[in-house]
Amino acid sequence: MAAAKKAAKKNSSGAPARKKTVKKTAAKKPAAKKAAPRGENKTKATAADVGAFIASVPDETRRKDAEALLALMKKVTGEKPTMWGPSIVGFGSYHYKYETGREGDMLVTGFSPRSAAVVVYIIGGVPDTDDLYKRLGKHSTGKSCLYIKRLADVDIGVLEQIVKKSVAYMRKKYPASAV
Repeated sequence: MAAAKKAAKKNSSGAPARKKTVKKTAAKKPAAKKAAPRGENKTKATAADVGAFIASVPDETRRKDAEALLALMKKVTGEKPTMWGPSIVGFGSYHYKYETGREGDMLVTGFSPRSAAVVVYIIGGVPDTDDLYKRLGKHSTGKSCLYIKRLADVDIGVLEQIVKKSVAYMRKKYPASAV
């Protein structure tokens, strides 16, 4: 039997058969996003149209939630909305400078209707241990982000209080630049 296996491993010229190798080609990776120059914030205010951006949100519920947040944040901030990067609707801005020398401008508050959830940017003044979060409803938090799958899952009045508290904190902390 062993002789039969050896014989089977020879090619037609009688030489031992070589193992076939299959050349693997790597799947093309999506182009990496360009990083901002060192020390520079890559999220910046743009001249893009906020209304057109919101109208382009494909999911109807997410689009209606974005329209509701737009109205809420206009009311709370008294500011005109501005696009920050391609997908963030921001209100007001402030200038920051770290001890390291890094500085830049950022939105005071805003939101982004992402596919998984609406992200509300609560930059400061409302720690995730604040009692308001307990009363808000279904949500999750990140460092400066509040994630809401649907506005119907939260108490809009409590959300408004959270945004007000954050905006007041930012205006107090950055009085020379926060609008």
